[in-house]
Amino acid sequence: MPDKKQRGGALPLYMQISELLSREIAAGIWPDGTRLPTEANLAAHLGVAVGTLRKSLADLEEKKLLERIQGSGTYVRKRAKSGSIYEFLHLELKSGAGLPTAQILSLDKCPCPDFLPPFGDSSSHHAWRVRRLRFLGKTPAALEEIWFDARHAASLDIESMPEAMHLFYRQNLNFWIARVEDAVSVSPCPDFAPSDGPFTQGTPLGYVERVSWGNADTVEEFSRNWFDPSTVAYVARWA
Repeated sequence: MPDKKQRGGALPLYMQISELLSREIAAGIWPDGTRLPTEANLAAHLGVAVGTLRKSLADLEEKKLLERIQGSGTYVRKRAKSGSIYEFLHLELKSGAGLPTAQILSLDKCPCPDFLPPFGDSSSHHAWRVRRLRFLGKTPAALEEIWFDARHAASLDIESMPEAMHLFYRQNLNFWIARVEDAVSVSPCPDFAPSDGPFTQGTPLGYVERVSWGNADTVEEFSRNWFDPSTVAYVARWA
């Protein structure tokens, strides 16, 4: 359940609810054809106002995930490509999908390390590196390191960085992620894990290495995620 209190970079509350329901539909918590609870009951369950919920449901109806039938209720439609902000996030809580949020640990402009694939403009020699602690719901789920080409932004500050990086790319950097390729394995917890957090440096964790291509079919992002396999699963679905 999302927090009502907005933080810098957090999605609007109605969008948080929309994203949460979208991920729950994808996870099968709300199967195809399911009639949702009444707006009053669902709003009470999620701890939001009915007006906020209605905006969320309208968003999901526009994305073809829900169908409203006059006099009958709101139903889950046969799933299509959702267009969700977190469409490419394949980490889910084993107890349920979970709304993704993130705490930024550091933001740095760095020379491109050797392990980065060539970005869209191969003449660029610097990249932005974002390190985050990612939550699903309120559960610390993964450590995340994201790299993207510094040609997109000469300067950035940590206060302006959002939780939803793909939305940030689309709205601020004029590109969007169109496809990704993941390699899943096991890797030790990295050394940037907060000392007061749930992850211990050197502990074996699930590991996802991702290359992301933008709308111009060039590599625009490289990321690494270390996740706790006791609470989190890597899930990929094909309709």
